Amino acid sequence: MDQDYFLKTYMGKLVAEMTTYGYEPKKLMQTIMLGIEAMLRNNGERSNEAAFWDAFTSVYGEEAMRDYPKFEAFYENTFPTVQNECGYDPMANEVIKSAKERGYRVALATNPMFPAVATKERIRWAGLDIEDFALVTTYENCTFSKPNPAYYLDVARRVGAEPADCIMVGNDVDDDIIPAEALGMQTFLLTRDLINKGGHDISRFHRGNFVDLLSFIL
Repeated sequence: MDQDYFLKTYMGKLVAEMTTYGYEPKKLMQTIMLGIEAMLRNNGERSNEAAFWDAFTSVYGEEAMRDYPKFEAFYENTFPTVQNECGYDPMANEVIKSAKERGYRVALATNPMFPAVATKERIRWAGLDIEDFALVTTYENCTFSKPNPAYYLDVARRVGAEPADCIMVGNDVDDDIIPAEALGMQTFLLTRDLINKGGHDISRFHRGNFVDLLSFIL
C-alpha cells in the first residue's frame, strides 16, 4: 500500500469519529502523535500499548481511559472501511503459503503500533488469516518498535531462531532492511511501494517484486 496515503486516511477517520465524543481534532491528532513517539522510544520496560496510553493520559488525564472502548469500537467497526484505500496483491498470499510449505516459521513483523484487532483486519485485507503466522506483532505484545534492532532480536527469539537464520522482508529501507541486516539477518527489499526516505543506495540488497521474492526463498 501507499503508506502515507493509508495513514492519512486512517488517521482522518479516527479523528473524525472521536470528535463526535467531544475530542478537539487538532489536540487529538497531536496527542496521538505523542503516543506514537512514545512507542518509537519504548525501551522494553512496558508494552507499546502502555507507552501509548501513558502518553495519551498525560494530556487528557486518567479519566480518558473510560474512552478506551470507543477507540476499540473504531477499530472493529470503522477501520475496516480503510481497506478501500489499500492495494491488494494475491502474490502475498502465495508467498506466505509457499514459505510455510517449505518449513519456514513465518512471522508478521509489522511495526507494532496497532492493536491486535486492527492488525488482524489488515491481515484479512491481504487475503490471509492470523493463523498463517507463528507470530504477529501488535502494540499489546511488543515492547520495542522499528527501527530499533531490539525489536528484530525479540521477533527472532520468539520464533525460536537466531538472527542469521532469518530473512526479513519489507519495503522500507530504514525500518525493515537496514536494522535487520545489521543483526545478521538476510533481507529482501520489496520495491513495489518502496520507502527509502534516507535515499540509500539499494543496489546491494536482494530486491524485487513478489515473484522475485518467491524465487529467493525457494
